[in-house]
Amino acid sequence: MEILKKPILTEKASALTEKSNRFTFKVDHKANKLQIKQAIEKMYGVNIVAINTMVVDGKAKSRYTKAGFVSGRSPKYKKAVVTLKAGETIDYYANI
Repeated sequence: MEILKKPILTEKASALTEKSNRFTFKVDHKANKLQIKQAIEKMYGVNIVAINTMVVDGKAKSRYTKAGFVSGRSPKYKKAVVTLKAGETIDYYANI
């Protein structure tokens, strides 16, 4: 099971990083806070102070096509907001 799927690089997440040293990741739906903490500390070599997790509901999507009106949902996902120790940072692009 791959716990960390990808970092979330939105304007809101970037503002959170600049303001309070918090980083946001999309994680596996079955992962708990301890597993997320171990995965991030192993991958990035940082010390984590706190982790907040939440399940984000998928948005309703609809469009009109030649076949008619099509509606559905984007999938839900689990998000983890990680607070790091003061002075530490995560470089998302170091592992590429």
